[in-house]
Amino acid sequence: MAVFEGTSVKGSHLFYSCYSAASRVQEQFVHDHALTFILEGSLDFYLGTRHRTFHAGDIALVKRNQLAKATKIPPAGGVFRSVSLHLSQDVLRKFSLEYTLQPSGPYIGESVVQLNPDAFARSFVDSLTPYMSMDPGSADASLVELKAKEAILLILRLSPDVKDLLFDFSEPGKIDLEEFMSRHFTFNVEMKRFAYLTGRSLATFKRDFEKIFHTSPGKWLQQKRLAQAYYLIKEKGRKPSDVYLEVGFEDLSHFSFAFKKEYGKAPSLLN
Repeated sequence: MAVFEGTSVKGSHLFYSCYSAASRVQEQFVHDHALTFILEGSLDFYLGTRHRTFHAGDIALVKRNQLAKATKIPPAGGVFRSVSLHLSQDVLRKFSLEYTLQPSGPYIGESVVQLNPDAFARSFVDSLTPYMSMDPGSADASLVELKAKEAILLILRLSPDVKDLLFDFSEPGKIDLEEFMSRHFTFNVEMKRFAYLTGRSLATFKRDFEKIFHTSPGKWLQQKRLAQAYYLIKEKGRKPSDVYLEVGFEDLSHFSFAFKKEYGKAPSLLN
């Protein structure tokens, strides 16, 4: 596996990934918009509601402030390769001021947008090639910032409608907590992330949660994750080692202990 990361001014990042085997990326909070070019293989995103799969030659724009899981799948006999540019809010604000661009209204489109590549997009990817062989952190910050600016221009060329996505600098508003948690309970992130994404302080999140679910967030999450694991193992014939990460546990031994305590037997003894 090879991963490149070059850091630009105020937090934009350039990543190059190369995997020879299918790799489940740890679930993550997507802090900044990310522009990803799939060079070889395919990339599957799980966003709590559905999957989106991108293949070699595809371009994906991933919206900030969301939870995502990604599986990188190499082609038969080959390796998965992608290059991604994360666009910080500082870089986008600066661009917005320079080009006097503002959103025309709230963005209501997809949270992962597929962009159709053209000759300019392919040329842009080629221009990133020198960065892929550099040591992590060795790229010139000003050059990576210019690449970020070029990437924004490219996005707007390929899909002008995503202007509302790129230049919306508002923070998440208060949303339906029950619906959100029911769709995202398998994401293993800190409680403060759940609170932030539902538009609440951590204290308000915990208070609202107990009013709705009549238990603490930690207990509810564990019970939901164990119930999902039980279903996948008992009804779908999945192996415990294949599901514990998928349902939101970090450690197989902790998962097995919690499962046995909840159901009276080890998960490996269900089938």
